[in-house]
Amino acid sequence: MTSSPSPTLTDLLHAAVTAVGGTERPGQVTMAQAVAEAIGASRFLDQDDGDGGGEAESERAHLLVQAGTGTGKSLGYLVPAIARGERVVIATATLALQRQLVERDLPRTVDALHPLLRRRPEFAMLKGRSNYLCLHRLHEGVPQEEEEGLFNPFEAAAAQPGQATSKLGKDLLRLRDWADETETGDRDDMTPGVSDRAWSQVSVSSRECLGASKCAYGAECFAEAARERAKLSDVIVTNHALLAIDAIEGAPVLPGHEVLIIDEAHELVSRVTGAATGELTPGQVNRAVRRVAKLVNEKAADALQTAAESFERLMELALPGRLEEVPEDLGYALMALRDASRTVISAIGSTRDKSVQDEDAVRKQALASVESVHAVAERIVEGSEYDVVWYERHDRFGASLRVAPMSVSGLLREKLFTDRSVVLTSATLKLGGDFNGVGASLGLAPEGMAEKSGGDDSAMPRWKGLDVGSPFDYRKQGILYVAQHLAQPGREAGRADMLDELTELVEAAGGRTLGLFSSMRAAQTAAEELRGRLDTPILLQGEETLGELIRSFAADPRTCLFGTLSLWQGVDVPGPSCQLVVMDRIPFPRPDDPLMSARQKAVEEAGGNGFMAIAATHAALLMAQGAGRLVRTSGDRGVVAVLDPRLAKARYGSFLRASMPNFWFTTDGEQVRRSLSAIDAAAKSGE
Repeated sequence: MTSSPSPTLTDLLHAAVTAVGGTERPGQVTMAQAVAEAIGASRFLDQDDGDGGGEAESERAHLLVQAGTGTGKSLGYLVPAIARGERVVIATATLALQRQLVERDLPRTVDALHPLLRRRPEFAMLKGRSNYLCLHRLHEGVPQEEEEGLFNPFEAAAAQPGQATSKLGKDLLRLRDWADETETGDRDDMTPGVSDRAWSQVSVSSRECLGASKCAYGAECFAEAARERAKLSDVIVTNHALLAIDAIEGAPVLPGHEVLIIDEAHELVSRVTGAATGELTPGQVNRAVRRVAKLVNEKAADALQTAAESFERLMELALPGRLEEVPEDLGYALMALRDASRTVISAIGSTRDKSVQDEDAVRKQALASVESVHAVAERIVEGSEYDVVWYERHDRFGASLRVAPMSVSGLLREKLFTDRSVVLTSATLKLGGDFNGVGASLGLAPEGMAEKSGGDDSAMPRWKGLDVGSPFDYRKQGILYVAQHLAQPGREAGRADMLDELTELVEAAGGRTLGLFSSMRAAQTAAEELRGRLDTPILLQGEETLGELIRSFAADPRTCLFGTLSLWQGVDVPGPSCQLVVMDRIPFPRPDDPLMSARQKAVEEAGGNGFMAIAATHAALLMAQGAGRLVRTSGDRGVVAVLDPRLAKARYGSFLRASMPNFWFTTDGEQVRRSLSAIDAAAKSGE
């Protein structure tokens, strides 16, 4: 009896696309075929696509795929990954995409592929421990500190049942009720959500966790249950931050896997940098002092207290900026913190105080605090040419001392691209016309060099770049307008000529404008000015939650939404509500950004072009993302207006434009205003 043939990739993709109610697109098919080859899935499929299984296996390489909005890239990687039949980890940057995958795409895809594959893959979402409600914290409370405001928040909130008046009190009572209902304990499943302060009362970090075997609630633990589900799953959906922790800390938090797919991959470097960044603040150090005070001998506690006071005095005088060398007085203060912390850590491990209620939780929290202080102090004291150290100062929280890696490319090359197949995908990976800029930030040599080198494959991973295009006709659907007659922007927020131009464009568009600004001050200035000039409603980031602002913007086409960084990447509003996207200036990093300027300087010292490698690449990525807000469906029409003449006049302008969708390009403001008026009229007739 002969076995039935394996399904083809074409059959599987067609079934999945039909199941989610989508439309199969050429770019999606091309992507799925390339992913199947990259991860070695071809050998599990019937080869009607012209590829022999052995040939596909021999050509396996890591893959970077640029797939424009509307391509259907989620199915472009899910179908071949599921077909391969072995565990795959999918890491995304945003909660929205994680939810889409777990709640919509994966259930429908698994159901659709089940009859063809004759198996039903399991899938699960996995996040860091602090994202899950901790039953020990909920029932036993937060280990007591000297901060009376947090002494027993649940008792305070419940003292008058149903009558809690503070925001914190109401959130805590809601959390207690929700804990009896939730099956996951996942913070993101609680709607509406609660404040960070409230959540901190019912969650723990991995360092603070008692461990399932030592915890009275270990058998019911939500975080442990999520880990167990992940271990038993074929597809695990996680986030970039947890992927970074898995790579950096050496102790694996993700189950073993042979295939890794990174969606929204343009965010990966910044997320890994964030995970590898250490911070010390006076508040953090003083909190560690309070937590250890009752657990160690007086001598050890006093030494940490003295070191904390010296550090706090220095931080009161700290001025923002990079420390190319650690000043002598700061060095001494950090050595004192390091040494005192080390002593306390040893003491906590060798002493027990039975008079302390719930001692294990108290010790764990204290140990986590002091270990964090020790790790950062030691890292800065030891120093590394690969680290950048700087002071930051915040109006509300005061000064902090930070340390971050100059580059994460070596870390990613070593930890990410070894012993597994990696697919990285996004709508914006190809900057300036090729993948080499993004590839370099990931630790990959220029495309093709790894194969030709004949050297160590672990040092130079083989990879391919593929742009599968977009289903949209950008040249017919959108205009890229550069206001080259404006003065070159300086450092001020209120450019008079720019505000005049912006007013005329918004008026011609009849509202319908997403304003992307390079700073919050610039967004506020523009909003205040246009509110005085036009009747059009102007929404401003920060005046309401981001979700509520976007909903209001989408609901009323006459409305404008102005804001900064999160709007450049976080808005998906198809249709007539967003027909003009305005960028006030090219979003280069601030000249005083310590990490970016250090990276730029390092490239220049190595003989490269630091400005193009760091500043221009940073701006290109943001502009590509920002311009992508305009066309979200095949019916969208509109204008991306850049109110910075350098995009048309400067030598690097062509690099930035090549990174954006291929809109029809003009510098004729009068023509653009006529086009906007016509688009506005067409939208009104259809409303």
